[in-house]
Amino acid sequence: MKTTKKILLSEHEMPKAWYNIVADMKNKPLPMLNPGTKQPLKPAEMEPLFAKGLVEQEFTTERYVEIPDEVWQLYKIYRPTPLVRASGLEKALDTPAKIYFKNESVSPVGSHKLNSAIPQAYFNKIEGIKHITTETGAGQWGSAMSIACKHFGLDLQVYMVKVSYDQKPYRKFVMQTYGAEVISSPSTRTAAGRALLQRDPNSSGSLGGAISEAVEAAMTHPDTRYTLGSVLNHVILHQTIIGLEAEKQMDLVGDYPDVVIGCFGGGSNFSGISFPFLRHNLLDGKSTRFIAAEPASCPKLTRGKFEYDFGDTIGMTPMIPMYTLGHDFQPADIHAGGLRYHGAGSIVSQLLKDGLIEAQAVQQLETFEAGVLFARTEGIIPAPESTHAIAVAIQEALKAKEEGKEKIILFNLSGHGLIDMSAYDSYFSGKLSNYDVPEEMIAENVSKLEKLA
Repeated sequence: MKTTKKILLSEHEMPKAWYNIVADMKNKPLPMLNPGTKQPLKPAEMEPLFAKGLVEQEFTTERYVEIPDEVWQLYKIYRPTPLVRASGLEKALDTPAKIYFKNESVSPVGSHKLNSAIPQAYFNKIEGIKHITTETGAGQWGSAMSIACKHFGLDLQVYMVKVSYDQKPYRKFVMQTYGAEVISSPSTRTAAGRALLQRDPNSSGSLGGAISEAVEAAMTHPDTRYTLGSVLNHVILHQTIIGLEAEKQMDLVGDYPDVVIGCFGGGSNFSGISFPFLRHNLLDGKSTRFIAAEPASCPKLTRGKFEYDFGDTIGMTPMIPMYTLGHDFQPADIHAGGLRYHGAGSIVSQLLKDGLIEAQAVQQLETFEAGVLFARTEGIIPAPESTHAIAVAIQEALKAKEEGKEKIILFNLSGHGLIDMSAYDSYFSGKLSNYDVPEEMIAENVSKLEKLA
């Protein structure tokens, strides 16, 4: 294992504002729709579900949004995070490419999710909210909300997708340690959960289904609001601190990325690392490529359709203009639980539609092969979600080798895999497999959607 080179910032260099890419998009995202009237959603219609401060951020068109001081002070516990030159991986690949990664695994919960959990808990606290509900796929978002809610004195109820609840018990234990109540989804706690179980008593769950349960729980209990870990504009806004820091760090070493890569579930990870750099393509004529790396078993960007669809399975959320596999889509039980989501955020979807970003689907076995190589050369065992970005970074580095060209590659290491070791055990034991979604399954699910886009 070769020593890597870290590029560090002082806390005083940490950004004081988040970046909102909507301000610089020529084609703005289509509006979300009220699911009842099919008319553009108004901010007041989101306030029974989300804190008012977050609703304001959801609809803002300002280029920069100031980070509240109390949030900024909590960020300083683990931010700025290191930018690392992956020299060991470069050597193993024998590539002329320079590979950098932003190490978000250094947060207290081991992932980037805390970047949005802290401000979401803060805005609920200052509004006087007492109780929060949320969902989680792999457990990283639930873990982040658990510690953020504990800091601000909020109760938290987490609906965790059943397959991850069973596969990743230590994520559940982390949430419980921070004081959250964790419920396997689908559950019998909610009407949504009971309906999902009636459809399939052996359902392994999905993020869409867990969202339905968490939304229902928030809407039916007083002093309760809901928080979401991806997809929506305000979540993506919070995550741009990743790319804003990376931009400063790459400037310190005199490099600028030719390719920026992030794994993709709903968009927070990819958007966080990409959007601050993408603004220079939009405004300054830069030509960086941006690749969203998604699982081949849940290929909403590469094989989905651009339509209005619900963000949840039951149909309780606003309708979002997005690339989707249909809200009824049941993903395969892959270990990258945070990427098992049927749709994509509206901003990312519009950027993909306009050809400003790319998407690539990666098979499960290739992702674990990449994760093991990364661990053996860089010393960090990556989360299964992050291995998708690593796999695509390796592909790009090998292309640079074939072409004999130097290439600057940047990817987001969104989290470590130290409590995902059962996934690696399954990989080494030969229990994992690849899975391609039948085209007829996608077509059937999407055909049920009302054509509003």
